[in-house]
Amino acid sequence: MKYAYLYLNFLYPIVLIKNYMSKLSFKIAALFLFTVSTLFAQSRHTQLVQFSGMVLEKNSLQPVPFTAILIKGTSHGTVCDFYGYYSFVAQPGDTVIFSAIGFKSSPYLIPDSLSTDRYSLIHLMDKDTAELKSVTVYPWPSKEAFVDAFKRLNLPDNDLDRAKKNMLLAEMKARSVGYPTDAGAAFMSTMQAENNKLYYAGQYPPNNLLNPLAWAKFIQAWKDGDLKVQ
Repeated sequence: MKYAYLYLNFLYPIVLIKNYMSKLSFKIAALFLFTVSTLFAQSRHTQLVQFSGMVLEKNSLQPVPFTAILIKGTSHGTVCDFYGYYSFVAQPGDTVIFSAIGFKSSPYLIPDSLSTDRYSLIHLMDKDTAELKSVTVYPWPSKEAFVDAFKRLNLPDNDLDRAKKNMLLAEMKARSVGYPTDAGAAFMSTMQAENNKLYYAGQYPPNNLLNPLAWAKFIQAWKDGDLKVQ
């Protein structure tokens, strides 16, 4: 009996140590699993996707330039270029809002079951027709301005005054025929004469004395009386 008691006293600490070690191992294993699951969840949550594509008009399939693209609930996004192309970084499960002037804003949900880190999309936009109230445009901002403009109105001349102005222009044109040429006209005439000399350099210039067409014009002018001495 004495030996049995001693054996139990010796065995009891070993059982306690074994239970303590088993509990400690269980806690370590549980902590390890919790850490791994947390890291895995964080890695899934922080997965990034290169989201790119084009924005087109639904009916004509023409690019919608400078479309604003914003991730819902954040201040992150981008703007399309002139050809409707876009590319930015997002996360699976994000809702992306497409908005442009003259088009209806439309959301798109990025799938959360992507197997790659790249995702492309051709997004189609519907036109938004906005009806504005009619606006009447007046040439004067108020009645007082209209009265003032009416008082300052210069009415056109009558037929006699317009005829006198036209005859005055005709008279000036007739008088300018006998006036000597100015410096610019004289220079152009001199340059034309020099060019004519260079054109016929090394050969005889044409002589209209034997030109039948020139004689025909001369005779016709003689008959018409254009050669009278004034």
